[in-house]
Amino acid sequence: MPVSASAVQSLRARTGVSILACKEALEETGGDEEKAIELLRKRGIAQAAKKAAREQSEGLVFVEESANKAAVVLLRCETDFVARDENFQAVGKEIAKTLLDNGEEAAKAVADKKIPELVQKLGENITLGEMGLIDSPTLGTYLHSNSKIAVVIGLEGGTKDMARDIAMHAAAMNPLYAQPDEVSAASIEKEKEIWREQLKKEGKPEAMFDKIMIGKEKKFREENSLVTQQFVKDNTKTVGKFLGDAKLLRYSRLAVG
Repeated sequence: MPVSASAVQSLRARTGVSILACKEALEETGGDEEKAIELLRKRGIAQAAKKAAREQSEGLVFVEESANKAAVVLLRCETDFVARDENFQAVGKEIAKTLLDNGEEAAKAVADKKIPELVQKLGENITLGEMGLIDSPTLGTYLHSNSKIAVVIGLEGGTKDMARDIAMHAAAMNPLYAQPDEVSAASIEKEKEIWREQLKKEGKPEAMFDKIMIGKEKKFREENSLVTQQFVKDNTKTVGKFLGDAKLLRYSRLAVG
């Protein structure tokens, strides 16, 4: 019987095996997910299926760069011990290199093939996390020494060293957005609820709430946006001032945890 893409994705999320294997198992079991998992176990992918629900709080970020393009990939696992395994690292590097050279679909195909094999070999739940492919006229990357945080900055103008300095800043300060106007309305509304409660406890008159929250919103947007944060290498200026005439085009930050 034909199976839906959502059913295939659900089974894949629970088992970590390839999309094709999930599709075949569902077709053979009439779309019954539990029976499909049992079938996959019988086919020698039992370990992946058993471990799929376990939390992956560890892993590494992999970066590959060429000319004005960079690929970043987060590969998740359960323990730092497995993250340091050479087989785990080889697969992470292969996925990142494939992403750089051949794009997202090719990278996902490598992951679909290699990750179940890793699960069998290393005995942990391992999954592909976020990944990104970034290209810009001027590109700077930073991978922290523990390989758990990676940042890619793309600029129009400026220099590679400038872009790397900003990437190092973002690794340390973790801005959630590139620009203040990118902060979501939902985030602001959530903060406003907190601010209202704080103002009530402080005994501020309700008539002043809206005026006070204008300032709080401005500060919140600036503190959580890359270009308006105080630059860590020179706190007399913001990242935006450090950029000068250069323009921030791309900002990507991946981190374990």
